[in-house]
Amino acid sequence: MSSGNGTRRKVGKLQHFNNTFDPETLTEIQGLFSKVRTYVKPSNGEWCIPDPNVALRHSAEEHCRLQTLKASLNDVKNQLSDKNVEVWHQHTNSTNRAGKVIAAVRSAANAEICTQAWCKFSEILGTFNLLPEEALRNGELNTIHLCEAPGAFITALNHYIKTSESTRYCDWSWAANTLNPYHEANGGSTTIADDRLIANTLPWWFFGSDNTGNIMIQKHLLELQAFVANMRRVDVVTADGSFDCQEKPDEQEALVASLHYCEVTAALLLLSPGGSFVLKMFTLYEHSSVGLLYLLNCCFRSIDVFKPATSKSGNSEVYVVCLNYDGKEAVRPLLSKLIRNYGPHLADQEALFPKSLVPESFLKQHEEVCSYFHTLQVETITENLRLFKGMSTEQRQRLDYIRDCAAQEYLQRFQVSFLPRSRWISRNTVSPACCSVSAGRPLGQKKQTGSFNERRELQTLSWRERIERGCHATWIQRHCTEAVGTSCVLEGPLSECHMDSWYVIVGAALPAVRNSPFCEGGLLNHLNEALMDSAVDWTRPPPCDSCHVTCTASILSDVAALCIFTADSDGIKKKKQCLVFGSCSVWGACESQLGDLVLTFSAEPSVPQRGCITLHDGEPRYQQQLLGCVLFSLQNLNSGDALLLPVLSAFTRVTAAVVLCLHLCFRSVTFRCLAPSGVVGTVLVCVGFCPEAAARILPFLDDVHNCVGQLLGGEKDSGKNLPSGCDSQVLQFVPMEELLTGGLTEFLRTMNSEIIQQKLHLLMQS
Repeated sequence: MSSGNGTRRKVGKLQHFNNTFDPETLTEIQGLFSKVRTYVKPSNGEWCIPDPNVALRHSAEEHCRLQTLKASLNDVKNQLSDKNVEVWHQHTNSTNRAGKVIAAVRSAANAEICTQAWCKFSEILGTFNLLPEEALRNGELNTIHLCEAPGAFITALNHYIKTSESTRYCDWSWAANTLNPYHEANGGSTTIADDRLIANTLPWWFFGSDNTGNIMIQKHLLELQAFVANMRRVDVVTADGSFDCQEKPDEQEALVASLHYCEVTAALLLLSPGGSFVLKMFTLYEHSSVGLLYLLNCCFRSIDVFKPATSKSGNSEVYVVCLNYDGKEAVRPLLSKLIRNYGPHLADQEALFPKSLVPESFLKQHEEVCSYFHTLQVETITENLRLFKGMSTEQRQRLDYIRDCAAQEYLQRFQVSFLPRSRWISRNTVSPACCSVSAGRPLGQKKQTGSFNERRELQTLSWRERIERGCHATWIQRHCTEAVGTSCVLEGPLSECHMDSWYVIVGAALPAVRNSPFCEGGLLNHLNEALMDSAVDWTRPPPCDSCHVTCTASILSDVAALCIFTADSDGIKKKKQCLVFGSCSVWGACESQLGDLVLTFSAEPSVPQRGCITLHDGEPRYQQQLLGCVLFSLQNLNSGDALLLPVLSAFTRVTAAVVLCLHLCFRSVTFRCLAPSGVVGTVLVCVGFCPEAAARILPFLDDVHNCVGQLLGGEKDSGKNLPSGCDSQVLQFVPMEELLTGGLTEFLRTMNSEIIQQKLHLLMQS
């Protein structure tokens, strides 16, 4: 093992700093940017891939010395269990030597998605010769980015290519994969909601045939290979995946082991000879990590384990930088076996290689790598604990000085240059997606609060108690007012819509709606928890005496007031129709006519059965009926007519697209919340029908309706190449680019928030 330069770029010892700086500062800053260990292969060639027949066949054996390091690290980490995570993060941010780098880069570089991940990957690019010389010589670079949301590695690479002399004229192509932030079944703890890049570059993102984006599914691996088949060669693969392990921090490495196996298998399959691979890992103590690191050392000419300065030194994160791939031929028999066993439980099986076949010379170097990063992490946590008790003025001034020096060194060491916004990726795409994405969406994953011990205690409480202790408590306990929905208006008919780009996406049937781009994830989690409580009858929640109940008569009066009545030649007003979907229990008391407004009643979509409660509006039969109601409306309404359509919610892309269709066809669309009494409690109020706009939509909407019906009936339509059976459903029929444009997203988020608030408010009473 070596800490020498190897295949790294040559950077002199802080040649950027003034010589008058004290030696202690120079040493500290130098160390900050030099946290790397390199594996050195023996000259006798003993590091070679074992016989594939012995792979994944033997029980795992723990490495005692590595497990000792794990226990030691966890003992230190346990001292953080009583620390409030927000207070602790604020403290460690203030002690982080590289804590001012991101702000400095944002100021100097005008970088796209300038996050910590952007800075880390820029460090990797500036420290290692990651881009193969052959690619640069030929002027063609092809890269694939796994588990990439929100896309900072891609934007950092774009910035590097556009601002570096050696690469600025390089023809660069890329493709990326991540858990689809728009797929409703993807859980909030594993899915990054930040879609700033994704929304504007969707054609470059691979989500697989089931639309989830889960790279740990075997068929997705082979589909990804086909997705990038147009690349003449693949020069770089990055894999930045992880799970939310904050509830089991002591087992982070084991929890992500199968993901790492899948990422490595994908890289070995996709990369061309001479290519590079960057893999995010954590501690390297488990047998799974030992096997993977040994495999990578057998497949690449150079392996470095690198801790970027901008990776917080108190965490376990490291990047394995693999350069100069030997190529698939060298690993083909083992690769075939890894692909056959590929999946979310790959690391749960037997050891990748039996311990006896991993050379002692490798294990010795690996233990030294682990010991080095263990020492760095323990020293940081210990220092942070000491400074948490109190920091002198002198200590704070010294720390701030070091932070300023580190930021300046980063800018100069990695030659950070300004990049005009016009050269960003999301401003450089040919897709019609390049429109203004709604700015009100939440970014990132769920925010941790309280201490680890408090969060663990929280999991033992009921859903009601968790809500009462949470940040949404006051809002959920707010009583409904009459004004709900009236001020939220979609004004139409919407003329700017790229209907020629609409297409149907069919994927795996949703087991539940756990995530939505059209509502706040924490609220949806609360609602799902409440609905799963067997003691709650969600179809008949008790009324709240303090809430204002919107009566149907007031909604109809509003519709009549909004309708524009024209007169014939004799001065007699022409009557307008209001098509009302709803059961007699809600609308039965209404007259059939209100002034010049003639009411026509029809049955509403039926509410999903008890077993589908967490599917919400994602239940396929409900969606079929909802589409049927819209089709019937567009076929039977006349110019200027109105529509009252109850909806469960608009969490899914299908229902969101239904609302967009109504936005296209009516002068105005609002919503009103009724008191739920065994029926849907929210009504879309659509006024001023436009037949010309509806005529454009009807044929496509009819096809979507038929597609939903065929999948429900288990019929296979060879013309559309649909999968058969109830294991598939229509997930989307309007591109996300359209659903995220204009005021639609804000409208849906407002409506869904009111729906969740009302349901939780009433369920809290039951």
